[in-house]
Amino acid sequence: MSLPRDPAAGFASFDALREVARGCTACGLAETRTQVVFGVGDPHAELLFVGEGPGEQEDLQGEPFVGRAGQLLTRLIEGIGLERSDVYITNVVKCRPPGNRDPLPVEIATCRPYLEAQLDFIAPTVVVTLGNFATKLLLDTKVGITKLRGQEFPFGDGAVLIPVLHPSAVLRNTGASLAQTRADFVTVKRALRARATA
Repeated sequence: MSLPRDPAAGFASFDALREVARGCTACGLAETRTQVVFGVGDPHAELLFVGEGPGEQEDLQGEPFVGRAGQLLTRLIEGIGLERSDVYITNVVKCRPPGNRDPLPVEIATCRPYLEAQLDFIAPTVVVTLGNFATKLLLDTKVGITKLRGQEFPFGDGAVLIPVLHPSAVLRNTGASLAQTRADFVTVKRALRARATA
């Protein structure tokens, strides 16, 4: 994916971006959400996670990945020696699709500038896409997550993007999915280390 030269240029600061996003009514999701789920974590993080969209608990609490899938994500982050507060976590769409349905193309397109500005402000060295929606959007591909997971792709200025299975998919599937995801997080750890010493 080729990001615009400077997506953050339209916002005075990261805080200003968050405030604009929190008041967004640009698509139909604004009518059914409880609140905008902008993101959480260190706005200067080297590692950034991008999921699909908020679920019920995220919509209620205003924070991404706080349900069962979020607990698994936290354990995976801790498994590579980090805490949730060390990373940044966000989603492709910032409002919950009703009934946890898949986000529609128009909703993804409407929310995309917020995600691109987040990426620009935070400037992570490693981006991890969680599942199909984030992976397909940021890699501009139609290839599914099972073929792409665990691989490193160049992204932006010297960063890499590593797709992994979505934690909710891991919870639904067999132990093999969890083993694959743990292995993919080792790849994430290795990529972070490589960029720290570069």
